[in-house]
Amino acid sequence: RTLRYVPESSQDKIISDEDVIQTLLKIFKALFINDFSRQAHILALLPEIKWKYLELLTVEQKQSEVNSCSQQSQHFFSPEEVLFNTLGFTISRDRSSLVSAGTGVFVNKGFVPKGRVISMYPGTVYRKHEPIFFQSLGNPFIFRCIDGVLIDGNDKGLSRSVYRSCSRRDQLGPFHMSDESWLTAALQNPLAVGQYVNNCSHEKAANVCYQEFDVPEYFPVELKQYLPNIVYSHDIESHLRCVVLVTLRDINQGEELFSNYYTVV
Repeated sequence: RTLRYVPESSQDKIISDEDVIQTLLKIFKALFINDFSRQAHILALLPEIKWKYLELLTVEQKQSEVNSCSQQSQHFFSPEEVLFNTLGFTISRDRSSLVSAGTGVFVNKGFVPKGRVISMYPGTVYRKHEPIFFQSLGNPFIFRCIDGVLIDGNDKGLSRSVYRSCSRRDQLGPFHMSDESWLTAALQNPLAVGQYVNNCSHEKAANVCYQEFDVPEYFPVELKQYLPNIVYSHDIESHLRCVVLVTLRDINQGEELFSNYYTVV
């Protein structure tokens, strides 16, 4: 991947962190409501949260009626359909248009305006001093943050095992602190395919870029099940590092995503 030089992390922002968080909360809440019946064990422990979602669910049902859908149908939307209904697009993995590039990521439905979150970079988050040597061997999916934090987005081999181990370690009763589904073909969070976005080239200019952010303390615990990242070390008090991909221009249906680091000279 191309290198970048950023004097200060605050200058490596295409959109504000607040915009990023609000977009993720919007799609995560929609996913939660769509899968409401499966969340009963969580809602039983959060009665005040339950009533909030019941009110939102009522709004969703009314909207479904306007769209001539049955009230039951909102429980059976696929995550991709929820993404389209919420943000106006879907993305998916497919063979890249670049020769010998393998898998790429495409907008397969809808339209994405400039300056919007379009994907997330999943994986285990390592601080600079933490062991990642064996996971890094032959691994092209390691993302280096500005401050040296590493995110291992490999969904196979040792990397896969480490992520699953850390994810299950951090589970608090019925509350999942991260999403494991990006390791499978059946994604619970349809944005979690950012590790497969190919780097730009002379022929294919970048249309998205990476943007780092730390998950804030106020992030709802019931929605953490959709975050495709987990910290390697359990005994640290720090915010979870995440990386999203943000559009550099309008992207139309059928276009492949090509990434680049946002460089401040």
